[in-house]
Parts: sequence; structure tokens; C-alpha cells
Amino acid sequence: MDARPDAAALSHAPPKFVVGSLLRHILVMSGAGGVGLGAIFLSDLANIVFLSWLKDQAVLAAVGYASSILFFTTSIGIGLAIASSALVSRALGARRRLRACRLSVNAHLANLVVGAVTAVVVLIAIPWLLTLLGATGRTHDLAARYLYILTPSMPALTLAMTSAAVLRAAGDARRAMNVTLYGAVVNTILDPIFIILLGLGIDGAAWATVAARLAFMAVGLYGVIRVHRLIARPRLPAFVADVPAFTAIAVPAILTNVATPVSNAYVTAAIATHGDDAVAGWAIIGRILPVAFGAIYALSSSIGPIIGQNYGANESARMREAFRLALGVNVAFTAAAWILLALLSPSLIRAFGATGEAATLIHLFNVWLAPLFAFMGALFVVNAVFNTLDFPHYATLLNWGRATVGTIPLVHLGSWLAGAEGVLTAHMAGGILFGILAVWLCLRLFDRLLAEEERAL
Repeated sequence: MDARPDAAALSHAPPKFVVGSLLRHILVMSGAGGVGLGAIFLSDLANIVFLSWLKDQAVLAAVGYASSILFFTTSIGIGLAIASSALVSRALGARRRLRACRLSVNAHLANLVVGAVTAVVVLIAIPWLLTLLGATGRTHDLAARYLYILTPSMPALTLAMTSAAVLRAAGDARRAMNVTLYGAVVNTILDPIFIILLGLGIDGAAWATVAARLAFMAVGLYGVIRVHRLIARPRLPAFVADVPAFTAIAVPAILTNVATPVSNAYVTAAIATHGDDAVAGWAIIGRILPVAFGAIYALSSSIGPIIGQNYGANESARMREAFRLALGVNVAFTAAAWILLALLSPSLIRAFGATGEAATLIHLFNVWLAPLFAFMGALFVVNAVFNTLDFPHYATLLNWGRATVGTIPLVHLGSWLAGAEGVLTAHMAGGILFGILAVWLCLRLFDRLLAEEERAL
């Protein structure tokens, strides 16, 4: 029996996030998103492990250089997905299903075009970009081969991200999770086959990731088209009319995402002045962060659709309550992660083989600095709200403020006062001011929306 709902049932069903427990919606969406992200992180870890078996440091360095370029291309896809989720969720909340279907198909088309153009530009610029990053000799050649295989699949990745965003906008946490989960499983299975058994090395890692991206796309499109039927016949006039709405959210969202690697690059440069051990410690912390706080990253991508549906339904009070609950969940997730990190700190130091300054930095972060991530989590949640409510430039200004004013002077002072430990402490402390400022601005926005709603009544 076909378990898919028919079109009539879909058109008359109430928007999922406009009714029911907001806390339950937040926990279900964040939990499912956390599982999907966790699968991606484990898949990336497996990729590095299998490549390390080749006993070739040039291969690992090549992947590192390539990953820096891929991060920026992925940031473009994330920005496009944020716009898709915001617009479709608002249409569904307003019970304008036909408009949601039109926005969905135009989002997929727009993101396909942008993904293809991005892929072409990157393909042309690969040698220059790698040289700019400092890759030379055999490492440069290996990284270029990796990128030449992987970059043409960028359109598939942008389509997959768009489909996952539309599924989250519809409230389908499980299928949105499956988009990343199934692709990660494909990648993890194919990695040892391609890299080790077939002897393809770094080329095998690239082809495994291409296959994973195709799996991402297939699962996502199936959920959007066959299950939720959030699709319409593409029409050029409608596409042209919708592009400005996508651009107004996507461009600031992309700029917002790019701020984080810029900030991290400055912190890396500051820590590098204190020796290789300090850099190794910072690199290990960079591996710990996404695993320990993956649920908070998932929370930031889940709150947008919940806010968006209620915005479309003119439920300002419910939006404010969802935001308040999201901040509480953020604090709870951070506290749980902090407790685990503090308890496991000695084991993590041993597992990574960290010694000297590296071990000191890891211990400092796990035991003393981890709770400060709650302020970064609050900033992530606020950014998602601003993107959804047509204030993406606020998110851009906050993130770039955090990456510049909240990073550069504090890190410089911390380095002068306390070396590498001062750099790390200053970097984490810089999020406090902008986390508080972001929450204050968001609460003011909700007050304004609620006042406008009351005047309309």
C-alpha cells in the first residue's frame, strides 16, 4: 500500500509547526538534524582515516587544501538552502500550498543554476586557487586531481541541500535527516572500496564523495516530489519573478556563513606564532567542536522552518515562544556537551596523542571554555530567525562583527597576555558580547511584530 498522502490531504492539512507543542517540534527537528550531521562528521572522519592508511602525508595535505576551497563552495549551497527553507515554510504557514510548490521548484532551479556556474568558475580557477593557498609540487597536483573529480558534482549538492531545506520547511524531520544520512552511509561504504581495494587513493576518495552527493540528491528529490509533492511545472515568468526574493535572503546568508572561516583563519594565524604544538591543539579542538556541539548546529537549521511557518500564519506570540524555547534548548545542549567534554578530556587528549601545549589547550577548552559556546549557539539561532523574517542583513552584520571586532582585538590582547591559551580564551569570550546583542535585537524584532499584529486586530 502506498503510504504517501494524496494531494487533497496535503492541501487541507494544517501546517505542522503552527499546531502542537513547540518544544517537541524543536527537539524532534534538532534531534533528527543532529543525527544527519553526526553521520556526515563520521563519514568525513572515515575518509581521513582510510586516506591515512596510504602513509602519504602529501595526500592528507592535498585533501586539506582542497577542503578549504570546498568549504566556500558549500557555503554558497548553505545560503541558497536557507533562502529556500525561509520562503517555502512561510508559504506553507500561510496555507498557500500552490505558492509553496512554485517556490520549491524555482528554488531547485535557481540553486541548480548557481551550483553549475559555481562549479565552472571553480574548475577554471583550481590551479590558481591552490597556489594562492600555498600548495606546491606533488601536493598541488593531488589536490587539483581531487577537485577536478569532485567539483562537477556541485550542482547535485546544491539540489540536495535545497531538497533537505524544503523537507525541513514542511516539517519532515526524518526525511530531511535521511538526505544526509544515506549519503554519508554511501560515502563510508565506498571509501575503503575505492581508496584501498581498488587502489585509487585520493581519486577514490573523490569518486566516493561524488557518489554520496548523487545519493543526497536522489533521496532529497524523492521526498520533495514523490512524498510531499511540493513541486510545480516550471515556468520562466514565475522563475524570474521569484529570483529577487531568493537573492535577498541567499546573498546575505552566504556572506554570513563565510565570516566563520575568516575568523578561524585569523585565530589559526595568531596561534601559529606560539608553535606547532599550539597549532596541533587548535586543530584537534576544531575536530572536537562539530561533534560535541552538532546538536546546536542542527538546532540553528531547525528553528528557521518553525519560525517561518508561524510567521506565515501570523502567529507572532508563538514565534516568540519558539525562539525562547530554542535558546533554552541551546543552553541545555551546551551544558550536556560541556559535562561530557570535561569528563572525557583526559581520554580525548590520549586518543589524539596530544602532548605539551596541545594537551594544555584541549584541557582548557574542554574544562573551562566549552560553556561559552552557548553564546555562539544563541547567535546561530538568532541568525536563523533573521534570515527567515526577511532581515538577513542583521545576521550578516552580527556574524562579521563577531569575526572582526569580536575576534581581532581580543585575540591580539589574549596572545600578548597569555600566549596560545590567551588566544583561545579571547576567541571564545568574543562570542559573549555578540551573542547577547543578537538575542536583544531579536527580542526587539518580536516585540515589533507582535505590536503590528495587535494593531491589525
